Amino acid sequence: MTSLDIESIRTEIDELDREIVGLVSRRQHWVEEAGKLKADRAAVQAPDRVEKVIAKVRSIAEESGAAPDVVERMYRAMIAAFIDLELSVHQQHKS
Repeated sequence: MTSLDIESIRTEIDELDREIVGLVSRRQHWVEEAGKLKADRAAVQAPDRVEKVIAKVRSIAEESGAAPDVVERMYRAMIAAFIDLELSVHQQHKS
């Protein structure tokens, strides 16, 4: 990209969105697999695990030049959605 016009920027963002959704899809697969293996609901919701993930991604954000607060907010929302999914898979697998 040689010039910064709005259409070029939107194209770049669209490409990133496609990559992000692809990564979310991969993460979803592994979350579902984990949900099948967890022994109980508490293991799925483990708050200490969430805080470890948040600390890790904040560190990665700092290394990458991303705003740690933005990354944390994004991850907290994503983790909440994945916990709901994992609980659902866990419950279905238990039945």
